[in-house]
Amino acid sequence: MSKPIIVITGGAGFLGSHLCDAYLAKGYQVVAIDNLSTGFTRNLDHLMDHPDFSFIKHDICQPLPPTFKPASIAFVANLASPASPPHYQRLALETLAAGSDGTRNMLELAKKYGARFFQASTSEVYGDPDIHPQPESYKGSVNCYGPRSMYDESKRFSESLIYNYRHTYRVSTTIARFFNTYGPRMDPNDGRVVSNFIVQSLRGEPLTIHGDGKQTRSFCYVDDLIRGIIKLIASSEEGPINLGNPSEFTMLELAQQVQKLTGGHSKLVHKPLPGDDPLQRKPDISQAKAKLGWQPTIGLDEGLKKTISYFKQLIETED
Repeated sequence: MSKPIIVITGGAGFLGSHLCDAYLAKGYQVVAIDNLSTGFTRNLDHLMDHPDFSFIKHDICQPLPPTFKPASIAFVANLASPASPPHYQRLALETLAAGSDGTRNMLELAKKYGARFFQASTSEVYGDPDIHPQPESYKGSVNCYGPRSMYDESKRFSESLIYNYRHTYRVSTTIARFFNTYGPRMDPNDGRVVSNFIVQSLRGEPLTIHGDGKQTRSFCYVDDLIRGIIKLIASSEEGPINLGNPSEFTMLELAQQVQKLTGGHSKLVHKPLPGDDPLQRKPDISQAKAKLGWQPTIGLDEGLKKTISYFKQLIETED
């Protein structure tokens, strides 16, 4: 009996590569697709000789290679998009294309094969929220004409596409809205606060805090998020469903925790808050608890220790 085939776009990225690992361990054949605009083959090096794994370097905004003709596909997991401010601002038009043309191409693939479709969406669809914590029913406070609009609106458009493919073509779809996630395989130069603080502290550089540092985020360790994705795909839930850790920390608290765990003594340097940067972010995960039986179990200390260990090795290798 042949193993079920799944397609994971953005498969060389931080989250996509972990998802590849998880489904190979569950006995699937995994096809990872990535154009490597923000992903790294180093995240997949350990899988390249796996008999059930294959990698296609490809931009999902373009038609899939004609040689890609699997007999069947169980589901498509779409994680292809730049996902940190420096990357999506550098690749603004590519980000908008990934959320429109790319998402539509992957929905067409799912439709063709009768496969379930999973979309990695984001808490950024809530913008700078005036409801706290943010439930899925909150419509958001988003600036469609600003420095974060390419990411926020690409994800919002993706969700609209998915809704209409589901209701027009009866494609089995589901959406997760990710809140800040961190862990091994993050890009040290991606500009996200966890990777920034850890790399700066390990290198003895000042820790850069934007604004007064009192803005909050909720940090979910990657293993917890992957468990949630797998549960959501296996369910019959339509979503969107929030996946994140509701434990909330200020940027100052995170900086202090990173300094403590790295043994660093870097000073804190304050810089202006970027435009449209949310002042607070915390998921309401009551739906994930009730419908998926999921909640995060890894606390910030434990997750940071594992992430710091990864970055130490990476920096030593690069240096």
